[in-house]
Amino acid sequence: MKAFIDFLGTTGFALISADWRVLIMIGVACVLLYLAIVRQFEPLLLLPIAFGMLLTNLPGAGMYHAELFSGGRVHWEVFDKTAGLIDYLYLGVKLGIYPSIIFMGVGAMTDFGPLIADPKSLLMGAAAQLGIFITFIGALWLTELFPELAFGFREASSIGIIGGADGPTAIYVTTQLAPDLLGPVAVAAYSYMALVPVIQPPIMKALTTKAERRISMEQLRPVSKAEKVLFPIVVTIFVSMLVPSATPLVGFLMLGNLFRECGVTERLSKTAQNELINIVTIFLGISVGATATAASFLSPRTLMILALGVIAFSGGTAGGVLLGKLMNLVSKKPINPLIGSAGVSAVPMAARVSQVVAQKEKPGNFILMHAMGPNVAGVIGSAIAAGVFLSLFK
Repeated sequence: MKAFIDFLGTTGFALISADWRVLIMIGVACVLLYLAIVRQFEPLLLLPIAFGMLLTNLPGAGMYHAELFSGGRVHWEVFDKTAGLIDYLYLGVKLGIYPSIIFMGVGAMTDFGPLIADPKSLLMGAAAQLGIFITFIGALWLTELFPELAFGFREASSIGIIGGADGPTAIYVTTQLAPDLLGPVAVAAYSYMALVPVIQPPIMKALTTKAERRISMEQLRPVSKAEKVLFPIVVTIFVSMLVPSATPLVGFLMLGNLFRECGVTERLSKTAQNELINIVTIFLGISVGATATAASFLSPRTLMILALGVIAFSGGTAGGVLLGKLMNLVSKKPINPLIGSAGVSAVPMAARVSQVVAQKEKPGNFILMHAMGPNVAGVIGSAIAAGVFLSLFK
């Protein structure tokens, strides 16, 4: 009988009394699983993130130990004695391995031709990073008003990068600068990426006139194979020389694109696009979700991060559209300002949203390929912004 009572004391049901907040986190995880499976909100990443959140909050499971990574470093001296399964998987996040590999897969799946054919679209991709820096300043300002938030330069950088609508970049920066915010930042980043079709159209319509939304654009020029092969090499060299801290992200993004375009590494390109990125996505999602423990997630800071994430994303959308309007005024060729909203890094979803909004105003108006220019420029832009933050505050 005593053995049975002792057994009952070791069950998760008995251990809940030690911290009842895990029940709230299990509920949050179940809500995210619902959004991923039923509502299909970025399911490929939100589902593993939600399940990682569920696993880490199960009492007594011992899957993840935040104390092994406290102080911004890995405590190797006790790691092998206490580490759980997810602790080992989390090393890929902590050491910056997973985000870079995912960028390689994104590069292998992305055609940079529209950006090469229309280099000025790079400006709209850059303008769409406005939300990152607005939110960075906003987070610091809020700390002045509410000191208990304790958002310093590192935390503000991690929150601001949500505005790039680029989950791997947000994870990479937050892991380096503010690992205690990784759970809330990752959930915010991927939730708002999934809500691109909901958040962006009202902003796009508010900042443009009906006539501007109906603008048709000229067909892009053909891009040669030589240009497509040289582009990733040149960008890697230039960006790495300009912002060395951005090299892991931009370098692997361009390596994946070189696999795609060079014509002699088809097997590597297919692997990067499919098996490799899928495996790493699973490990990344579970690891990041596991950092959302009750102690770190259930706080006023989390709510503020979610609110600032909306501002960051909205600011990025607005920045791209407003520059698109300006470029349309000064350009000899017509530019539909809607393509500027695609400057956020949600590839290719943001470009598709631009296309949908344009076609509602003028059926048959095809601006998707034009929108892909700012879209892929936004990926590069957010990685550069991440590199700037890392250079300044790491």
